[in-house]
Amino acid sequence: MLERLSEVDLKLPDVTDRATWDAAEPSARQDILAEAARELDRPAPQLLAGDWARPFRDGNRGAYETQVRLLKERVTVLVLAAVLTGEAAPATAPPGECPHLDAAIDGLVALAEATTWCWAPHDRFTAARGDVLPDPDEPFLDLGAADVVSLFAWADQVLGPHLDLRAPGLRRRLRREADRRVLGPFERIRDWAWIGADGTANNWNPWIHGAVLAAAVFLCTDHTRRDRLVRLVCEGLEHYLAVLPDDGAIDEGIAYWWQGPCRLLEALDLLDLVSENGGGPDRCERFTELLRYPQRMHLGEDWYVNVGDASARLLLTQPWHVPYQWGLRLGQPETAAHAAAGARLSGRAVHPAAGLGRALAALRDPDWCRAALEGRPDTPWLAREAWFPRVQILVAREENGRSDGLAVAAKAGHNGEHHNHLDVGTYWVALDGRPMVVDAGRPTYTAATFGPNRYDAWPFRSAWHNVPEPGAEQVTGSQHGAREVLADLSVPSLRAELSGAYPDGAVSRWQRTVRLRRAEREVVVEDEWDGALNPVLLHHLLAGSVECGEGWAEVSADGRTLRLAWDAEVAAVEVREQPLDDPLLRLSWGNVLTRFTLRVTDPAVRRVAVRWRR
Repeated sequence: MLERLSEVDLKLPDVTDRATWDAAEPSARQDILAEAARELDRPAPQLLAGDWARPFRDGNRGAYETQVRLLKERVTVLVLAAVLTGEAAPATAPPGECPHLDAAIDGLVALAEATTWCWAPHDRFTAARGDVLPDPDEPFLDLGAADVVSLFAWADQVLGPHLDLRAPGLRRRLRREADRRVLGPFERIRDWAWIGADGTANNWNPWIHGAVLAAAVFLCTDHTRRDRLVRLVCEGLEHYLAVLPDDGAIDEGIAYWWQGPCRLLEALDLLDLVSENGGGPDRCERFTELLRYPQRMHLGEDWYVNVGDASARLLLTQPWHVPYQWGLRLGQPETAAHAAAGARLSGRAVHPAAGLGRALAALRDPDWCRAALEGRPDTPWLAREAWFPRVQILVAREENGRSDGLAVAAKAGHNGEHHNHLDVGTYWVALDGRPMVVDAGRPTYTAATFGPNRYDAWPFRSAWHNVPEPGAEQVTGSQHGAREVLADLSVPSLRAELSGAYPDGAVSRWQRTVRLRRAEREVVVEDEWDGALNPVLLHHLLAGSVECGEGWAEVSADGRTLRLAWDAEVAAVEVREQPLDDPLLRLSWGNVLTRFTLRVTDPAVRRVAVRWRR
């Protein structure tokens, strides 16, 4: 039974607790103050109605969402700076007395005055009306609204006394907007699709529930109502827990681990603070596996196996302190080591871009800051092999605990997964931690990304993944997937029957086996089939400069060269360079990717094997 929140000491320091904030790690403090100084030197981002309407006009959702993101990040870093400096001034003091605090207040008011916090492609109410502008009296509770109300909640918690001093009335305004746009709709509408009561919960569930929890705890002054809101949050989180695979895998990909499972863990941390007995879903063994997912998908440096809509290079501005703290708590030193190494690679222990609540949690943990900025981990986290039976992904490497040599990942699965790409049977090959046979990842989202025309974009189609094309591309739906899936960790290998991923009649049987042969230092991919339509194509997406000849090819990148061999008598080569103009794809791959296709030249051939060697 959840304790009444009004009776619980939250144990969170606010700006007046100078012993905590004056002792903040010096380099983290310096980074934040330097970033705040840069923000004060440039104008605040503006939120324009025309930008919000663009998804309805030309499909561009980035014009508005980028400005919102920049404004939230500006407010976050200014709040942090105001906390670290402790600056304050009475309401009647002239401008300039507390520059960080004043600029943070300006940003909070700008967000409070925005017509909506919802991202346009999510706003079903506006779309149903046929409008291109939101109605402030009909707010839609989505990820955008969650982010803003979370920012309000944590700003109120940590800066409250100085906000009352400098801007009397502001906190009342923040509470009014939080109630009107988030808490009220959360209470009134209990069939939000993102709650996932029908068993379809995804990352929206913990993302929004975590924000509602923070708003209820910090912004709701009616104690009875606050308790009721928190109970609804706990019920909602149970729906997400119910769909989490017991092997720890996330079919949405590594980038979404931070927006799904990580946010769940953060919500549980906050529940622990507001109730003596936690009050939320019980911790269970699956959390140990859930925490291991990022380290098991890690290839080297900032490279990860990127299923779903994940990018191959993980943005390093993540709340690394969460897996670090939970890893220590659950006795998983390799998880903590991976998290500390991720932070060291980013160069910072605290990332304001991850969100205000996350930045505050990292900043007030001196042990975390030291671990993230000092020394190197002595606990390896790169497992020799890992198998995720629920999503049917195998990851294996030559060397245990090291990125040296070859690593391979292979996926069976189905084409109805969250953030699905048409990629049943695909695989990755990395050399010394750098992927060379790759998944492009997702491009920048548009209004069409999650609509019926999603697969018009080439990065989502099977023709641009490392899969066969037996006269037809793969098709969507959970009924179109792999069968007879067998993973053998002693080899290691993954074998699957792929014909079900294609349209009916395209191929009667297609068996693919992906195998890492450690002694021979090679990855072997064998395809055998019957009844395929012609032409039969074997696609490979390569990252690096590509050279090829009769029966051989090489892909080189960052001083590494991966070599491919096949029987030249059964397949000819088709090479196509794909220029990249999307900024998100270019962050991973630069200016170009290469599609390397083997076209089977003899209709009588029913088997092709390729070998990747270093």
